[in-house]
Amino acid sequence: MSAQTAGTASRPASSVALDRRHRHARALRVSLVLAVLVVLVSAVSLTLGDAGVAPSDVLAALVGRADRLTSFVILDLRLPRLLAAVLVGACLGLSGALFQSVARNPLASPDIIGITTSAAATGAIALVWFGITGLALSGVVLAGTLVAAVLIYLLAWRNGVSGYRFVLVGIGFAAVCAGIVSYVLTRADLSDVQQALVWITGSLNSVDGTSLAVLAVSAVVLIPAALLVGRPLAALGLGDDLAAGIGVRPERTRIVSVGVGVALAAVAVSVAGPIAFVALLAAPVARRLVGRGSLALVPAALVGALVLVLSDVVAQFAVPGVVFPVGVVTGIVGAPYLLWQLTRTNRVGRGG
Repeated sequence: MSAQTAGTASRPASSVALDRRHRHARALRVSLVLAVLVVLVSAVSLTLGDAGVAPSDVLAALVGRADRLTSFVILDLRLPRLLAAVLVGACLGLSGALFQSVARNPLASPDIIGITTSAAATGAIALVWFGITGLALSGVVLAGTLVAAVLIYLLAWRNGVSGYRFVLVGIGFAAVCAGIVSYVLTRADLSDVQQALVWITGSLNSVDGTSLAVLAVSAVVLIPAALLVGRPLAALGLGDDLAAGIGVRPERTRIVSVGVGVALAAVAVSVAGPIAFVALLAAPVARRLVGRGSLALVPAALVGALVLVLSDVVAQFAVPGVVFPVGVVTGIVGAPYLLWQLTRTNRVGRGG
């Protein structure tokens, strides 16, 4: 039994219950603040662009009282991209929170351990070699990513899954998938390469009604599933023996959590490509805001949405006349964080 677990077990039940209520209350406050920030940033993003729209006109368009041109700009051009940014960011943030909680390692996010890279490899093959797009692309990417996740899990299994081994196996698998992507691109026509490169970098430029509908339906199913698995997953923090004692099946919980996390990442990647570092950033930031001892799943989803909406605003308007793939912005922000996290992890003795 760990010192933290022993300390928890030795405290009075009333004290533990009080701490739990305080954490829940703080998580609720943080979630409300983050939700307000997402709404505010989203509202501002709808007013920006070459065809500037006043906030009152944005509101009129949303309630169906604007003129035809304003309605077209807001409802047909800007709103689908914004909704995709919110949903993709939430899915990636939640996926990262699940993976990091299962592995108990802040580096165990989908973009580090090969999940999004395997999705990129599957998507590149589907796009370049078979010309698959839209709904079919989402299905192929999901299937390929699930297969990759099973392989990573099996390779990391040694009478259980160690977080350190899980990360190392995932990094190796990511390298293999990156090699596959490079091979596919070097064997493709130039026009196909250009399309695939934008998608592989991570972009919201080509979001359409079909992909947005797939993303929305998937999010409606997967986000509640992630929240449901959060309770038994949190119990694993007490240790497998104590968790089993209160009716939680440790290995089954890990497998279900990984499955939901893979599905969340795969759906996000199928729509916007493997956007880097959102999954890595969201959960640690959310846990720092909420406090230690919490999975912070809802705050992680909201942080992911906020980060991606802000990044997309920068990608669209930082350089006049140039719209960057949003993955460029998240990469610039996330790479220094990854370096800091690597040095910090080694300093506290968890990075080998």
